[in-house]
Amino acid sequence: MSVLVDSNSRVIVQGFTGSEGSFHASQMIEFGTQVVGGVTPGKGGQTHLDRPVFNTVEEAVQETGADVSILFVPPAFAADAIMEAAEAGISVIVAITEGIPVRDMIKVKEYLKDKNCTLVGPNCPGVISAAEAKVGIMPGFVFEKGSIGIVSKSGTLTYEAADQIVKAGLGVTTAIGIGGDPIIGTTTKDAVELLMNDPMTKGIVMIGEIGGNLEALAADWIKENGNKPVVGFIAGETAPKGRTMGHAGAIVGGADDTAQAKKAKLRACGIHVVDSPAQIGAKMAEVLKD
Repeated sequence: MSVLVDSNSRVIVQGFTGSEGSFHASQMIEFGTQVVGGVTPGKGGQTHLDRPVFNTVEEAVQETGADVSILFVPPAFAADAIMEAAEAGISVIVAITEGIPVRDMIKVKEYLKDKNCTLVGPNCPGVISAAEAKVGIMPGFVFEKGSIGIVSKSGTLTYEAADQIVKAGLGVTTAIGIGGDPIIGTTTKDAVELLMNDPMTKGIVMIGEIGGNLEALAADWIKENGNKPVVGFIAGETAPKGRTMGHAGAIVGGADDTAQAKKAKLRACGIHVVDSPAQIGAKMAEVLKD
């Protein structure tokens, strides 16, 4: 089993015919994902990668029955693309786009409040359910089917965690890259809760970073509701205070934002914290035996 996306997901690509959309759509198709078409305004009626192109998401949903969308849309137009997908009835929207203005994302968050959909991202690697569906930009060959769910703010650390988990003989159910921007759709807590409720997921890897309180909120939820072991890692231990490090949300603004403080919080909530991503697989194998 998996969460958010699976072998039955019918995926459309917004920004289908652009270079990024074309490349990653072809990779998703090769992985086995049901990519049923794409959207590029002004190119409706054409065929791309042997799939139909539509002018709007609404047309794509009506013609293909799509329920998942992934966005490769420039930052200036990405907010409108997210809202268009939600309005058309898409249930899972994955926004890969980096650099969407914060003001635009505030508008998106408000717009989605009464919509029955889940937004993952923006500025994220996407979602992958091993051996079922890849809706994102992660290297699919790293992810082998198993019993561990992954939640991560970092794209590259998502892949590293998956590699460690596979090498430990455990494998992955679903990996969710939530993104590193200040305003995102699915939070760490949201993703952990999805995996905690998935019967096939036996353990969860939670990768955070300096800045913000997403990890603390997730840790509090895990302490009160968790029924599966969680292995945690916090990136950015050597980052200087006040400087954004890679992700727009990764900035230490106070004492609670540091890696040291976050690790202490996670440990206090019963999470098994490692100091290096290279320890993730071994630690998860260890705690599952206990």
